[in-house]
Amino acid sequence: MNHLSPLLVQSSGICAERGEGSWLYDGEGRRWLDFTSGIGVTATGHCHPKVVEAAQRQVATLVHAQYTTVTHPNMLRLTDRLYEHLPRALDAVAFANSGSEAIETALRLARQATGRPNVIAFTGGFHGRTLAAASMTTSTTKVRSGWHPLMAGVCFSPFPHSYRYGWSEEETVDFCLRELDHLFLTQTLPTEVAAMIVEPVQGEYGYYPAGARFMQGLRERCDRHGILLIADEIQAGYGRTGRFWSHQHFDVQPDLLVTAKGLASGYPLSAVAGSRALMAEGWPGSQGGTYGANAVACAAALATLDVIEQEDLVARAAAEGDHLAQRLDALKAEYDCVDEVRGMGLMRGMEIGAGPRQPDGERAAAVLKAAERNGLLLLRCGTHGQIVRWLPPLTVSREEIDRAVDLFRDALEETA
Repeated sequence: MNHLSPLLVQSSGICAERGEGSWLYDGEGRRWLDFTSGIGVTATGHCHPKVVEAAQRQVATLVHAQYTTVTHPNMLRLTDRLYEHLPRALDAVAFANSGSEAIETALRLARQATGRPNVIAFTGGFHGRTLAAASMTTSTTKVRSGWHPLMAGVCFSPFPHSYRYGWSEEETVDFCLRELDHLFLTQTLPTEVAAMIVEPVQGEYGYYPAGARFMQGLRERCDRHGILLIADEIQAGYGRTGRFWSHQHFDVQPDLLVTAKGLASGYPLSAVAGSRALMAEGWPGSQGGTYGANAVACAAALATLDVIEQEDLVARAAAEGDHLAQRLDALKAEYDCVDEVRGMGLMRGMEIGAGPRQPDGERAAAVLKAAERNGLLLLRCGTHGQIVRWLPPLTVSREEIDRAVDLFRDALEETA
């Protein structure tokens, strides 16, 4: 017996006691290739020695230095190290604990800095579970349902889900940008919009890249109307897609960037980056929190950056992501139930369907359970739970990728 809330249901039957690199182990010594990375969090793998050493050293020195009371060296160093990877204009960083909290920090700043009430989000986006973040989330109803009314002032515009619409990318982007312009005529004046918030590569809805022309269309409209562009890089950032930030694929600069997940290799830490001038437009006391920029989490984040840079993990994600995509495309050619494979880098989504654009969440669940029995841990997402997400650590080896795909192929055979 345990007293865990019955609403906290796990997708697997694994009780993990130890992790090492791409592997999870239970108390009996059984192991699984972890291609979930804690939903993209353990980007440097489980218990990378350099991250472990940095955290252990910090625990013995200073655990909690409340960052609106005092500063501490790790926090200050981390802002400088982050700036080395940020767009040049984003020269100020605010810290929080979780992705949701950072999203709300960015929204609060956007409204205060512009004096405007509304925000435009895009269909299929996932931005978090807290009230404002959930109000901007439409990946599934489970985040939004049962506690209305949600936050007012949110307008939704279509995201280029070419697969769902059954159109070419060009047709889909044309439609989405037309609908965004129509939104300005029907839902909100552009002069009342504080920000647009977008995942450059959508996560929870099914690993859809936005594409360059769509992202550049958002940037152009934001510039024309004085609207801030917020890039939600919580899942797709930090090297995951083969560039340090996913928006870099599309030659677009955001006004605010939100990051979390892979930032500290499993320690709770998130951040919002913007220009110093924009940050100064926020109201005094509007940023902060009890546990933000925790000293141990910042130490882990600094070590994470060391590992990313020294092991060239961004380039590795690009190269190994291409190999993973080739292996998954081969499965698509072999199995009718694999309807599409998409994504970037080591962030790939596989549509499981009963036919073209006919989502089959039950089949996807059965395949993942068979994969778990075989020693491979994966997650699902999508409106019907039909999408298998491939999200290994950025340290994953070519051999581990091949082993994972072979185990998944066995699971497809077992559930045919």
